[in-house]
Amino acid sequence: MADKILELSKRLMNMQPSDLTPSERRVLDKIASRTRISRNLAEPDKAKMTFGARVADRVAAFGGSWTFIIIFVTILVLWVATNVVLNFSSRAFDPYPFIFLNLMLSMVAALQAPIIMMSQNRQSEKDRLAAAHDYEINLKAELEILALHEKMDDLRQEKLVKLMEQQEEQLVILRKLTAGK
Repeated sequence: MADKILELSKRLMNMQPSDLTPSERRVLDKIASRTRISRNLAEPDKAKMTFGARVADRVAAFGGSWTFIIIFVTILVLWVATNVVLNFSSRAFDPYPFIFLNLMLSMVAALQAPIIMMSQNRQSEKDRLAAAHDYEINLKAELEILALHEKMDDLRQEKLVKLMEQQEEQLVILRKLTAGK
């Protein structure tokens, strides 16, 4: 297998194996072993995800949804309406300017922002992995196309040699025919 990778790296990439990146070496290994390199990156491996990563993804998914917005707006409207109505009877638990509501909103924002940032960092990592994976797939496709071009050139060269041999044989036959007359 190492000999095949050495030959492929020299022939297709014009590089020594020691000059190859790990990604390029992986691609050449896949070409040499005739295995596919593509895989589904859309579904993360749940077993490798930490509890915090799973929570961050769920909170970010819920916090950025219409469901969250509708529930949050509903709670805010109910909170304000309840306190305005109760304010007329002097029994409001959070009278205008709704200081307790502001405290709760600040706490939600203080907790939600870092969790969403954690999820965004994870998404950035996923994007980097996808870009690296795309590079490997594109490199493999490019190298396979180069190999196909080489095969086509070899076939064309063989065909040309055979045609030249046939033409030479036909010229010999023509010379004999013309010399015999």
